[in-house]
Amino acid sequence: MNGLGGLNKSPNGVVIGLVQLKLPVVETPADLATQTARIVEMTAKARRNMGTMDLVVFPEYALHGLSMDINPEIMCTMDGPEVAAFKQACTDNDIWGCFSIMEANPGGMPYNVGLIIDNLGEVQLYYRKMHPWVPVEPWEPGDGGIPVIEGPNGCKLSLIICHDGMFPEMAREAAYKGAEIMLRTAGYTAPIRDSWQFTNQSNAFCNLMVTANVCMCGSDGTFDSMGEGMICNFDGSIIAHGTSGRADEIITAEVRPDLVREARTNWGVENNIYQFGHRGYVAVKGGAQDCPYTYMTDLAAGQYRLPWEDEVMVTDGSGFGFDAPTRVFNSPKSEAAE
Repeated sequence: MNGLGGLNKSPNGVVIGLVQLKLPVVETPADLATQTARIVEMTAKARRNMGTMDLVVFPEYALHGLSMDINPEIMCTMDGPEVAAFKQACTDNDIWGCFSIMEANPGGMPYNVGLIIDNLGEVQLYYRKMHPWVPVEPWEPGDGGIPVIEGPNGCKLSLIICHDGMFPEMAREAAYKGAEIMLRTAGYTAPIRDSWQFTNQSNAFCNLMVTANVCMCGSDGTFDSMGEGMICNFDGSIIAHGTSGRADEIITAEVRPDLVREARTNWGVENNIYQFGHRGYVAVKGGAQDCPYTYMTDLAAGQYRLPWEDEVMVTDGSGFGFDAPTRVFNSPKSEAAE
């Protein structure tokens, strides 16, 4: 049930629009300005398209395209004109928006950043991608965790980016911190289509959480992004899916955070996010609340190591033209980015 794509909005509903934005080529500051204007116009289109829409979501790389260009001239800052334009677009159209920027990082590689801006033009969520798509992406790994905010109509809202969603721990962390709706923005191309679909569904089902997911769409002459706007209900079922691959199509649905809350408190069978921390509560009071997972304890101790660690062949981005890094995560950065 998706309220006919959000046309019939319930009092407790949140209507989401996923923009399968046409994949751009952005090489110069002029290109960046043109694409910023394009996103602003698409925000207005989303509002004209559906007066009930609460939140419009743009894919990862909506602003910069898929070139992985780290040219400082086209990197963004939070006080720069691109973010200002997105804030104004949300205000002008009385709508929440989710946007993507590549943010300058003095002394290090740029951050891949997702923003959620409210309908008054205020940034409510700032997220740095935690798992860049190695070995292809050069972005600095995020260092701020997964924020959860109060979104439109009182929903608990979070955002992860692209490859993040291939790690079940990311969706679990978002849900553990209270997210009822998790956005996943991406630039994925067609070879990832099947894994995109089943991870979006499993992230929803395993955490009793709505997932709303969208990729860039169309071709830039080199890459072919797939669109695949996809909204999954908390039981893992797909309630909206952009299968046409049509660029600039907006995939819409109403989702119900109140039903997420109801399931999380009332389900017994398959209430997995609760049961994970209360193993076997039928047999022992409150269930076992230990941590029997070696990978978790090793990671927390800074000792994560696979049995086949020494056999892994690809461990940096040199195969994709990036110099092997020498700086350790969270160590001091150089005075200026190269």
